[in-house]
Amino acid sequence: MKLNEDSQYIRAVNLKRDHITNYDSFPLNLPLIRNFEELRFHPNVTYIIGENGMGKSTLLEGIAIAFGFNPEGGTLNFNFSSYDSHSDLDEYLRLIKGVNRARDHFFFRAETFYNVATNIDELDKEPSGGRRIIDSFGGKSLHEQSHGESFFAAFMERFQGNGLYILDEPEAALSPLRQMSMLARINELVNQGSQFIISTHSPIIMAYPQASIFEITEDGMHESFLEDTNHYSVMKQFFENKERLLYHLFQ
Repeated sequence: MKLNEDSQYIRAVNLKRDHITNYDSFPLNLPLIRNFEELRFHPNVTYIIGENGMGKSTLLEGIAIAFGFNPEGGTLNFNFSSYDSHSDLDEYLRLIKGVNRARDHFFFRAETFYNVATNIDELDKEPSGGRRIIDSFGGKSLHEQSHGESFFAAFMERFQGNGLYILDEPEAALSPLRQMSMLARINELVNQGSQFIISTHSPIIMAYPQASIFEITEDGMHESFLEDTNHYSVMKQFFENKERLLYHLFQ
């Protein structure tokens, strides 16, 4: 059953402005943060989009860490660090949670998923007497699969429903066909009581019906519709008038 406003796991996030003394250094100097107002999440799927450098991944990372996830991703039980590069934005964010609690949790970061895969292999080498971690990802080492296959193993095998799933650029290793398959998987999980918060560049991934889309620009963040986003407009212009666009690009 789909979640609604009364049953969603995270309702909103706002900024602890009383904890901020100045906005001179990263990440507080991002236009997104300077103009930040409360972000209210859709009960099912929320997209955070924008050009490179606008701060969407930084915001998503901050939300995930504030919730209790490891900065490099994984479930709430993952606790490792390959390279400490995350910002301290989480210290300035206040999450407003719903009364319900998710039964499953995962923070997926395309940038560091290799590190998650390595940590799984290392943990499974240690004698525990229990089920291997990799068995919940389909049983085959993620390092023995292509980049895209390992991504898809997480979405198809590890995500179990009734979950909170925070995804940072999940399309990074997926073909357009696999991106559409991922939309179908998102829909399955939404119908099983899951909530998604997704950062993406892909107009395919952000096409989930009735989702909330928040686009970050130099002016801050505003809610948008798919067809009004810059990502969609650029792709539409390219395919509708490819020759003209390529002519100007190559001049």
